[in-house]
Amino acid sequence: MRAVVFDHYATLAEIRDVPDPRPAPHGVVVRVEATGLCRSDWHGWTGHLQGITLPHVPGHELVGVVEESGAAVTAWHPGDRVTVPFVCACGGCPSCVAGDQQVCERQTQPGFTHWGSFAQYVALDHADVNLVAVPDGMSYTTAASLGCRFATAFRAVVQQGRVAAGEWVAVYGCGGVGLSAVMIAAASGARVVAVDVSPQALDLARRFGAAHGVDATDTADPAAAVRELTSGGAHLSLDALGSPAAAAASVNSLRRRGRHVQVGLLPSPDGNTAVPLARAIALELELLGSHGMAAHAYPAMLGLVRAGVLRPDLLVTSTIALDAAPAALAAMGGARAAGVTVIEPWA
Repeated sequence: MRAVVFDHYATLAEIRDVPDPRPAPHGVVVRVEATGLCRSDWHGWTGHLQGITLPHVPGHELVGVVEESGAAVTAWHPGDRVTVPFVCACGGCPSCVAGDQQVCERQTQPGFTHWGSFAQYVALDHADVNLVAVPDGMSYTTAASLGCRFATAFRAVVQQGRVAAGEWVAVYGCGGVGLSAVMIAAASGARVVAVDVSPQALDLARRFGAAHGVDATDTADPAAAVRELTSGGAHLSLDALGSPAAAAASVNSLRRRGRHVQVGLLPSPDGNTAVPLARAIALELELLGSHGMAAHAYPAMLGLVRAGVLRPDLLVTSTIALDAAPAALAAMGGARAAGVTVIEPWA
């Protein structure tokens, strides 16, 4: 098969012919029809994340068709249209038994712990626990975001963030996850303030329901701007970018007893990020993490997508062929393109 491969961190990847994957007894091999280009893939390519063995094939946000299933798989068969959470859970550890597969103690992640979906085929573990059926009529391009950015945003806003109609929600970073969070919060009846450095991203945020946009390059203190726009602070704020500055600003944006959800990965050099805990104490703030969404939690989100309440299809602003993926991956470290880019490995 053809795949995107890099041998060294932060060095331009190449398109190569590599052996087709084979399924584990509990796993499947999926023919990849579309895969999202996510900032997490860039973090892996730069060497910010642990657990990657070189040479490596990135990619974790995918949709496709089951090509081959292992002998122990009972629920999925060749020809099934599927997506998968980027956290592939084991199904048997204490966290999984408690229903918290998104923090599985023996998790695997395509594109991180093993070769991923920037390829024509990808192997996925524990298929009966992790695969999610793609609804009939949903395009592969639309479904590609359901494995990571859209599902991650849904859980961060709805389940971890406990958004309520009428609340103010601040979203820092309007890339794929952030724009998804804006759409989901607005559809939940919240009033959204979007914060980004890109006018194009802020325009998209307004299109997807944001009441206000704050240009962080034109504002000395974005958190103060959010507090002013919301008459005292957001009830819920998310760092969907993943930077120490955005994380701190998100916390500083909150009103009393507000909730901060950290969604973006934080590649600080020493693995630690400064958080204004004095404010958290004084205002009794909640500081929460959010790490994807378990397969069993997908029906609520998919129901809203089928009903047209949520429109992940509108977030896709470009599609590219596999040959363009190495340059697009490297470019994610600079100015971010507004919206979502989807790779089509067979184009």
